[in-house]
Amino acid sequence: MIVDVFWGSWGLGMEEIRRLREDEIDAHLAISQFAFQYEIAKNDLDQAKKDVVVDHIHGFFVDGQMAANLTILPLATYVNGHPVAMGGIAGVATWPEHRRRGMVAKLLRHSLNVMKEQGSLVSMLAPFSFAFYNRFGWVYCIDRKQYILDRADWPKFQASKGAIERTDHFQEMESVYETYAARFSGTLQRSEDWWQTRIKKGKQGIRALYRDENGVAQGYMIYQVKQSEMIVHEMVYLTVEAYQGLWNFIANHDSMANQVKIIVPTNDGLPFLLPNPRIKQEIFPYFMARIVDVEPFLRQYSFISQTSEAELNVCVTDPNALWNEAIFTISWSADGIQQVDVQRVEAAQFQEIGMSLQNCLTCDIQTLTAMLFGYQRPSTLASIGSVQGTSEAVTAWEQAIPAQTTFLYDFF
Repeated sequence: MIVDVFWGSWGLGMEEIRRLREDEIDAHLAISQFAFQYEIAKNDLDQAKKDVVVDHIHGFFVDGQMAANLTILPLATYVNGHPVAMGGIAGVATWPEHRRRGMVAKLLRHSLNVMKEQGSLVSMLAPFSFAFYNRFGWVYCIDRKQYILDRADWPKFQASKGAIERTDHFQEMESVYETYAARFSGTLQRSEDWWQTRIKKGKQGIRALYRDENGVAQGYMIYQVKQSEMIVHEMVYLTVEAYQGLWNFIANHDSMANQVKIIVPTNDGLPFLLPNPRIKQEIFPYFMARIVDVEPFLRQYSFISQTSEAELNVCVTDPNALWNEAIFTISWSADGIQQVDVQRVEAAQFQEIGMSLQNCLTCDIQTLTAMLFGYQRPSTLASIGSVQGTSEAVTAWEQAIPAQTTFLYDFF
C-alpha cells in the first residue's frame, strides 16, 4: 500500500496521503456532500455508508484530519476493440480552507502511483476544469453529440422484420452493449454491479429491447417521456435493421412527445438520412483520459499489422509519471509479430536521439493518449505542432494506428 507522509509547506503540521479507514467514512461523506452540493437523507444514510468502499478512497490528511480526498474506481475501458484496466478518478473534493495549497495536485500524483501499482494502464475522469487536469497528464479526448429533433423531423424507415419488447431483464442488454462498446474507445466494460447500481438505478425509464426475426437481441433503448419530451438515455444497436427499428419505435411515440433528445457517438450519420438535415445538433467535450503506464499499454495495443520488418519510435515526456519518460520502440519481425522495446534516456536527449531513429515522433503523454485512443490522427497532431517528427515518421504512425471513434455513455 502506498502512503505518502511529509511535513506541510504551509506550516500546517504533518500531512499524509493514504487510503480511507472505516472510522473516517463520515468525514468522507461530509466533504463529498459539501463539495458536490447534495444532501443524503437520514433514511438513506446507513445505506450510503455501506456503499462506501474505503479501499477506493484516498485522503489528504493534515494532523489526522481529512482536508481533501478522491476516489479511484477499478474499472475497464475499451481501447481499439480490447478491454484495458482503467482507474476512474472521481469525487475529487477539498474543504475551502485547504484549497490552493497543492493538495489535489499531490493526490493526483499519488493516484498515478497507486494505479500503476494496481495494474491500471489508463485513467479517465470527468473534469470540473479541463485545463487543471491537463497539467497532470489527462487530455480531453471524448466528445458526445446530442440531437434535438422536433417531431416533424423524426426519421421513418421501412418497417423491419423484428420486434420491440419492454424488459426488466438486463442479461441480453448486457450482451448487446458489450459488443457495441467494443466498437469504440473510451466506453466502459460494465460489470454486473455497474448494471445494477449505475444503469438500473441511475438511468430511470423504460427499457426496450429490439429482436430480429429470429428472436435474437440486436439493440435496445433506455428512455423516458416527460412533459411531451422524449429523452433517450441510451440507444445501442448491432445491425442496421436494429438501428432503423429503434428509430421507428421512437416515431411511434408521436402522440406523446413533440421532441426527442438523444446522445449519440460523434460518427453517427443520422443527418445524412434525413429529408431535412437542419436539425439541432451539438458536440460537446465530455471526458478526459491519460495513459498511466506506457510500456505495458503499448505491449497490448493492436497496431495495424506490418507485412514486413518495420519499426516505430516515440519519445514521451510525462513529468508527473517519470516511468513514462523514455523512448519506446514498436517493431515487427519478418513474420509480422509485434514487439515492444524500451530505450530509456534523459528527457533532454529525446530530441537529439529521436531524430536519429527511424520513424520517431516526440510528444507529451497527453498527445500520445489522444493519438492511441483514436481521438486525433498523427497527421492532424503534426499539422498543429503537437507531435514533432519527419513527414515519413508521421506517415508511418498514421498507417499503424487503426481508425477509431471515442465515446462514453457512462459517468463517474
